[in-house]
Amino acid sequence: MENGYQRLARRGISRRDFLKLCTFTCAALGIDLSLAPQIAEAAEANLSKKPVIWMQGQGCTGCSESLLSSADPGPEQIILDLLSVRYHPTLMAASGEQAIQSLEECITQGHYILVLEGSIPTADPRYCFVEGKPFIEQFKMAAAKAEAVIAVGSCACYGGIPRAGLTGAVGAQEVLEGVKVVNLPSCPVKPDRLVGLLLYYLSQNALPKLDGLNRPEAYYRYTLHDSCYRRMHYEQGEYLEDWNNPDTLDWCLYHKGCKGKETYTNCANSWWNDGANFCGYAGSPCAGCSQPEYYEGFAPLFVNPKEVK
Repeated sequence: MENGYQRLARRGISRRDFLKLCTFTCAALGIDLSLAPQIAEAAEANLSKKPVIWMQGQGCTGCSESLLSSADPGPEQIILDLLSVRYHPTLMAASGEQAIQSLEECITQGHYILVLEGSIPTADPRYCFVEGKPFIEQFKMAAAKAEAVIAVGSCACYGGIPRAGLTGAVGAQEVLEGVKVVNLPSCPVKPDRLVGLLLYYLSQNALPKLDGLNRPEAYYRYTLHDSCYRRMHYEQGEYLEDWNNPDTLDWCLYHKGCKGKETYTNCANSWWNDGANFCGYAGSPCAGCSQPEYYEGFAPLFVNPKEVK
């Protein structure tokens, strides 16, 4: 039987590329960089052993889309090699009865990682049904035997945008008693955070240090405001007021409704789209999508706080 590294090599992923990914993971999670080779070895040894169940509640599938848009590592590496996904309603080839059979077999075997995308309706179970059963029942059944439960995206963590609706949408932790859920909030989830968390778990057989909201401290320890490149303009009282004035385009966006001062995220340090950009640098105020208040608690988003009644 081929080992984890041989499986990676068969798909064209060199050991150097895999070590590079592990090194980035060490840096992001605050681990000694000299341990990257050991983490790589431990992860390789577990690649073929740790199945992943990816369940979808109320959502737009944006977190799956975000994962598929990752370039380094690419979606085929993540889904086929790094994660060993056994069940994903959107991506798996099987459908209907075959898909549910795959899910049930994986749950019966146990020893898997459960990932939730989308919120869970509590006002009425009929808002979200899977295979003729309330989704909340299916999710609880899967969570009961999972080694770890990870909520990806703000909907799965806190209810997200659907929370303001009529379905009673909540995050995973609110429906699970006695089970610790690791939250990876943002809208959508940032792929490298999920890959980094999984690599850490595979190599250490433990979860990283979490904050009070069960988010990995490595990604959510500081506010966006702390490291925003516009911070110096904030300190000088320089705020963008007119989008048409080219002289002030790099000024602080607080008067445009930026939520960076109260949003804990590493977006300004680890840019999106594989390092291409992040909201503030692209000229958009932070919407606060990694906070429990998002969306309803922060609405209206792009309005000067002084104008909000």
